[in-house]
Amino acid sequence: AAADPDSDVVVLTGAGRAFSAGGDLEHIAGNAARPEQFEYEARLAKRIVFSMLDLEKPLICRLNGHAVGLGATLALMCDVIFAVDTAKIGDPHVALGLVAGDGGAAIWPQRIGFGRAKEYLLTGELLTAAKAQEIGLINHCVAASELDAAVAAFCDRLLKGATKAIRWTKVLINLELKRVVHSLLDTGLAYEALSAHSADHREGVRALQEKRKPVFGQQESSDPETPHPGD
Repeated sequence: AAADPDSDVVVLTGAGRAFSAGGDLEHIAGNAARPEQFEYEARLAKRIVFSMLDLEKPLICRLNGHAVGLGATLALMCDVIFAVDTAKIGDPHVALGLVAGDGGAAIWPQRIGFGRAKEYLLTGELLTAAKAQEIGLINHCVAASELDAAVAAFCDRLLKGATKAIRWTKVLINLELKRVVHSLLDTGLAYEALSAHSADHREGVRALQEKRKPVFGQQESSDPETPHPGD
């Protein structure tokens, strides 16, 4: 998309009912047993996020359905977000006993401030599109019948503007965001990797597979000498 000479605006959307419904459960469970796979995907996540932030062209999110976990991060890394009113957005890493380390801890505070970001990232709560618009997490919440027209109208407005001025204004705005993401992402992925091998994560995956609420903390070591990432 960055190298394409025939486009000046990029729209990111989902191909199915959701924008991105989060990680595949069996895949997540497999990653807990394969550290090398998690390391590969961590590198891939970094490439995706920084490719989005480095893209000079305006990147518009057409949020056609739910955006969960890393899917929410990808939506929030876009420049302007239009969401269908039936969509929900959230980062429930903690519900699986995982650290929200793949970008959520970086982008949520930039959009809605530290207080609200902590509330939603520490609980993993999913927000309706209407609530997300109300608190400034996304830009617009519209009916399904209006989504395409709203996205098209905004893109058309940008396409009729001064291309270089628009691109370089985005570059300027993203300088600080890139600094924040650079400073947090490696550490975040490291903490997430640690949590991926925890008893709480295994319990979170089992609970989701068994369609029940997880019971965290039951299998962790009580040895005071056992180090914990938060110590």
